[in-house]
Amino acid sequence: MAEDMHALLERQKAAHLRDGAPTAEQRVERIDRCIGLLVDYRAEIETALNADFGARSKESSAFTDVAASIATLKHARAGVKAWMRPEKRKTSPAILGLFGARAEVRFQPKGVVGIISPWNFPVNLTFTPLAGVLAAGNRAMIKPSEYTPATSALMARMFGSVFSVEEVAVVTGGPDVGQAFAGLAFDHLVFTGATSIAAHVMRAAADNLTPLTLELGGKSPVIVSRSADMKTASARIMGGKTMNAGQICLAPDYVMVPQEQMQAFVDGARAAVTEMFPTIKDNPDYTSVISQRHYERITGYVDEARAAGATVIEIKPDGEDLTQQEHHKIAPTLILDPTDDMKVMREEIFGPVLPVKGYASVAEAVAYVNAHDRPLGLYYFGEDAAEREKVLDQTTSGGVTVNDVVFHVAQEDLPFGGVGPSGMGSYHGHDGFKEFSHKKAIYTQLKTDLPQLKALRPPYGPAIRKYLAGAIGR
Repeated sequence: MAEDMHALLERQKAAHLRDGAPTAEQRVERIDRCIGLLVDYRAEIETALNADFGARSKESSAFTDVAASIATLKHARAGVKAWMRPEKRKTSPAILGLFGARAEVRFQPKGVVGIISPWNFPVNLTFTPLAGVLAAGNRAMIKPSEYTPATSALMARMFGSVFSVEEVAVVTGGPDVGQAFAGLAFDHLVFTGATSIAAHVMRAAADNLTPLTLELGGKSPVIVSRSADMKTASARIMGGKTMNAGQICLAPDYVMVPQEQMQAFVDGARAAVTEMFPTIKDNPDYTSVISQRHYERITGYVDEARAAGATVIEIKPDGEDLTQQEHHKIAPTLILDPTDDMKVMREEIFGPVLPVKGYASVAEAVAYVNAHDRPLGLYYFGEDAAEREKVLDQTTSGGVTVNDVVFHVAQEDLPFGGVGPSGMGSYHGHDGFKEFSHKKAIYTQLKTDLPQLKALRPPYGPAIRKYLAGAIGR
């Protein structure tokens, strides 16, 4: 398999050199093919995702994996011609520009970009980076997750139906294939997944000094201000936490609320879940956890917290018994005032479990956030403008949504990415085009050899000394 992947990469690289950078029209046509795939295969995508998860609503899959991907591709399609234009820059010293010297940046395709996509939104997190990859004029090799075999096989068939393997190719397989894939000499590699796995991806990429975009995760905090409308805040937080059963890199991972408003948040969360999911067990709108291993991992967090004395609130509006079920559904669960030694506060949850911590002051909440790894997302609820700016200025995260959760990822004109343990690099929209392009700096010198230019060459005399006297100083 490693030899086959290497041969495939070499074939794509050779095609890139043979054909050169694609025109804007060719890039748009490739993006259009991707949009057509999502439209034509919508029903099969919904069915495959439901099969892989055990229970995932068609509407949810259509929204997150199909419609959201199409929106990203359409944004790239609309912008690519403008993005491709060279950027004019100022010359140094500026006087050279007055005489006709030019400085510019041209955007060149890097070549072949590898995409390692995850299982939680396997279609979206393949097509979204691919939009920027194709807009930048690259070719792509894709390694989808082994946790979603039906969807991965479907994507291989989809791309194979409209793209040659020299343009876009899909490689399926388990962890051994993924490890070999990460070690290929791509011109750029995009990985979306767990921080722990990203370390291995970086090591593999380091052998070839492959540039990386890492979209990871971590523990994205929510700070609810005393100025927030608790009913609205709790509803939006639980909406984000229960989407895909919390299996989202940007899902709120813990909430910090004023200590005296803890019960109000619990009441609001309970009301919101009851409205969204009157039942859990057989409700087609409520997504199952992807596998038995992840089910046991998440329930293990809850069991440990309960055994340590934390208050655990399982929100089951119909009072159902979920111990005997066909799938791996876990009810939305709150853990009140967990201690920092609990796994639920040390590891990314990636499930419908939400720790809730009380705070005395927003400064205390900010200090808590800053004492931990920088997260992929941070969420602030409140109407106090000065307090909001304090939170924004004093914390560092990949991105922020104010008065909601997750939504900043849907803004196509904003860069999306993490910082430190939550990722490196960013993409989406124009930022994705730049991420997957080589930014070539080009300077064109004057035709005429002015005295100022001749003075820079030996023999040195009064002209260079006059220049240095002016250039060196405060």
